[in-house]
Amino acid sequence: MTETPAPHPSGFTVPEPPARPGDTPDFSAFDLHADTGLARPDPACKAEETFALANQLIGVLDKDNQATGAWNPQLDPKALRQGLHLMMKTRIYDARMLKLQRQGKMSFYMKSTGEEAVAVAAGMALRFEDMVFPSYRQQGLLFARDRDMVEMMCHCLSNARDNLKGRQLPVHYTWKDGNFFSISGNLATQFPQAVGWAMASAARGEDQVTASWIGEGSTAEGDFHGACTLASVYKPPVILNVVNNQWAISSFAGIAGGESATFAARGIGYGLATLRVDGNDFPAVYAVTQWAAERARAGLGATLIELVTYRASAHSTSDDPGRYRPKNEAAAWPLGDPIERLKAHLIALGEWDEKRHEALQEALGKEVQAAYKKAESFGTVREGPISPVPTMFEDVYAEQPWHLRRQRQELGV
Repeated sequence: MTETPAPHPSGFTVPEPPARPGDTPDFSAFDLHADTGLARPDPACKAEETFALANQLIGVLDKDNQATGAWNPQLDPKALRQGLHLMMKTRIYDARMLKLQRQGKMSFYMKSTGEEAVAVAAGMALRFEDMVFPSYRQQGLLFARDRDMVEMMCHCLSNARDNLKGRQLPVHYTWKDGNFFSISGNLATQFPQAVGWAMASAARGEDQVTASWIGEGSTAEGDFHGACTLASVYKPPVILNVVNNQWAISSFAGIAGGESATFAARGIGYGLATLRVDGNDFPAVYAVTQWAAERARAGLGATLIELVTYRASAHSTSDDPGRYRPKNEAAAWPLGDPIERLKAHLIALGEWDEKRHEALQEALGKEVQAAYKKAESFGTVREGPISPVPTMFEDVYAEQPWHLRRQRQELGV
């Protein structure tokens, strides 16, 4: 256990995580008891009627793996199996892509291990026509919208078929036809963009919800607060998701103020409807997203949701989490693994078993491998081919300015 430093006479404090490398993981100071008995307010309620939920933890799956309580979305077994399928697909895809990065076939990668329910459950609860402004680690949204896996891989490989033509880092996907806005490496930019999109959508009279995701560390950015102000004042149909996965690269949640109050509680000051949910409980994430979407679609404004989860893998392939947290901390996470929990729930319902689980695991492995072989046929970042040089001048301006035309002429392309 990390020793607590003596308090400074002035009260000045530098927050420290509960455990460092070599320590025993310790989450005893965290309020991580998901409550399946919490009341579910009417989506048409006043925002202040949700404020108590900002300091609790909404859950659906109980200790016996049964779905219970007012927040139970009553998903049928087919939908639950689809959720399990998509989460497993996301994890297997991530594992393959990490291996390829280590082999030098792509420059960079970020896994979503342990956070699959955050994206997949939300993706299933939203409509396809709803606009999403994700951060990295929401690749499950793409799978939930049936994005072609080969196209995703070609982007990560930065090859000749990359729909971003090598201009973006791997995992910074975009998919216009899937209503999936370009992922930005600059933190929190997607929040005000999502609010602005929702404002425009509402002004046009469209029946569309906009949703966005940032990490808990990004709530310290000015863009977060600007977005919350606009969401509070104009009441656009937007869902603002804060993914509290405990670590912003090597800085734990306390550096962003997570020890002073919940991240959901930040919505209270803006008068936003606020919910805090167990992010590893698939039906619970589905339920809160469904609630917020219903509220938004009815013209009742924005909802801020904190999804409490854990980043089980490194922040990215440029990161070594063993330098700042215990190696076995992920296994000690009290809210468990989202895939294992949904699997156990389906087994408890008599709708799944180990044999089918293993068969699906094997089938998805083969699907991912086949997709990669096809994607590799279009090239890799190391071996090419890559997008032709003239493409660097395209798709940026509606009308190309003179200085770019001159540069292209000088290159002779």
